[in-house]
Amino acid sequence: MILSDGKIKELIIGGGLVIEGFNEDNLTPNGYDVTVAEVSVLGWRPQQEGIAVIPSKTWFAVSTEEYFKFPPYIAGQIWIRTTWARRGVIPSFGMIDAGFEGDLTLSAYNTHEEIELPIGETFAQIAFHMLDKGAEKEYAERSGNYQGQRGVNL
Repeated sequence: MILSDGKIKELIIGGGLVIEGFNEDNLTPNGYDVTVAEVSVLGWRPQQEGIAVIPSKTWFAVSTEEYFKFPPYIAGQIWIRTTWARRGVIPSFGMIDAGFEGDLTLSAYNTHEEIELPIGETFAQIAFHMLDKGAEKEYAERSGNYQGQRGVNL
């Protein structure tokens, strides 16, 4: 089951789902838009303010302003916002495991002409999925490689 905006707010208010840096304006009918905190283009110093310029045919990574704490009964699926897909950005996203805690590092490739990506701009959306029951072993117990991460973590 994908959670509605109302259910997401209810879980945040009740403490079942934590989004540090939560902005109610980023809620969608069925998810939450995450915002850019940092942009890293391979070989360049990570950019944390202003507007990042992503050259054509270039891989880049984005970290989110939001820091998440997923309970053992919710997973997340990440989707690029169509605004960026229409500009030729191809994402390489996946699932956010139940029990994950941290901000997100999102990988993408700019296929078309140079784009400008402002720090603080929305970039992707998370659809929250309710598991049929709590995970037997949460993310930290299964691998936990990125548990607690902050900033772009490659």
